[in-house]
Amino acid sequence: MRRARPGATPRDGGTSHAFRAVGEDERALTSVGAGTSFEAGRQPADSRGKELHASRLWHITLSVSGAETPLKEVRRGLEQLAHDHPFLLTSRYANDHAEIRYWEEARDLHDAAAVALRLWGEHRSTAKLPPWEIVGLEVIDRETYHQRIAEGYGPPPAAPVGVHPF
Repeated sequence: MRRARPGATPRDGGTSHAFRAVGEDERALTSVGAGTSFEAGRQPADSRGKELHASRLWHITLSVSGAETPLKEVRRGLEQLAHDHPFLLTSRYANDHAEIRYWEEARDLHDAAAVALRLWGEHRSTAKLPPWEIVGLEVIDRETYHQRIAEGYGPPPAAPVGVHPF
């Protein structure tokens, strides 16, 4: 899985990413290049002939909260996270909670949610983030995100991009 902005060109020059089942709870990332091996209307297959599923973009909203932390420390941590991982679209924060919004590329909602649920904990020490817990997670596909925007409800488009107070 890799994080991406909507409409972004793949970094590998057009190679799509897909997953193949390795075990019941284990998945391995496999790159599949578009080329002559694709038949019209068919997904690429792994070495056993099992069809692979192309990845999709998912809009993630991760909410965290915890003990009060000085605003300067919260902002600095979120800015470091955004610097280390430029896939982050926007972060909003207060001294006891924050919200992070970004796009995730993943095969399905389960994979996108799993990555999102690891984000805060895995980067807590490197970005010096507050020791807060995840209190909310929303994962919606790109079509649903754009439908909500068009209908006038749901999260507004992430503008301005960056780290901002609530």
